[in-house]
Amino acid sequence: MADQGGATYQAQDRNLALDLVRVTEAAALAASRWMGRGNKIEADGAATEAMRRAFDTVAIDGTVVIGEGEMDEAPMLFIGEKVGSGGPKMDIAVDPLEGTTLTAKGGPNAMTVISMAEAGRFLHAPDCYMDKIAVGPGLPDGVVNLGAPVAENMRALAKARGCDLSDLVLCTLDRDRHEELIAKCRELGVRIMLIPDGDVAGVIAAGLPDGGIDIFWGIGGAPEGVIAAAALRCSGGQMQGRLLFEDAAQLERSRGMGITDPDRVYAIEEMAGGDVMFAGTGVTTGAMLRGVRRAGASGAITHSIVMRSKSGTVRYIEAHHNFATKTWTQW
Repeated sequence: MADQGGATYQAQDRNLALDLVRVTEAAALAASRWMGRGNKIEADGAATEAMRRAFDTVAIDGTVVIGEGEMDEAPMLFIGEKVGSGGPKMDIAVDPLEGTTLTAKGGPNAMTVISMAEAGRFLHAPDCYMDKIAVGPGLPDGVVNLGAPVAENMRALAKARGCDLSDLVLCTLDRDRHEELIAKCRELGVRIMLIPDGDVAGVIAAGLPDGGIDIFWGIGGAPEGVIAAAALRCSGGQMQGRLLFEDAAQLERSRGMGITDPDRVYAIEEMAGGDVMFAGTGVTTGAMLRGVRRAGASGAITHSIVMRSKSGTVRYIEAHHNFATKTWTQW
């Protein structure tokens, strides 16, 4: 960034981090009205609309680089959309509702998430799958490797942590594609936490001291991988990701987004570089965040997490909302 823009960013980044929480709170409050009602499309739409409205209050010149799809596919928060009321140029990675199915079914760990970085520092990941491996802070660089065998990675992680294999907890999505990974970990004695959806929360938990897991490994969405990488940068963890393409159309689209090596393994700094910020608010209660708790028709309580890579600070925020004074969000 230019000197003036950099100075502005440095002066404002603390306030911007808190502004991001206000945006995720708005999305979570809107989505929570659809919790357990069996309609994930309406839940996602409500979160997206509320998030976009809340962005109008944030003092940035933001560009959505990870969003709800292309302009002709998503009416709100599409890739390339401009957000904010003016200020430093920033790249935005959003998932207005991480866990649409979880919300529709009233399951745990649904949340609204935003990552933000200086312009040009996020990997422009296409809407495809990504193979991901992530561990927390305080470990030797390269302690695990996406291309290494399961046993090698688990033994290296146990050695680095000074524990037995049976002390480790692996988190992965409960999908058929992970059967081999799960079977090999069980043979080693590694404990496993299977989650139905929401791998962003799984990666974040790997970077928190009280997250309850030691490693996240598995295949999930590439856009979610970039968002998760930004969060893990803030807590000092390690992550690698490799894009997986299902067909020639996805591969061709990735080339249009600047992907020149489809087999490349990306380090965490290549997915989310520079100074990054992350905010997330719980929609339904999970291991990391409590869900929205409504106080009748007059208000609600939200529980959020906000992190900054510059300071390494992780904050949890409980906010009490009065619906009578929130004029920019529909309830």
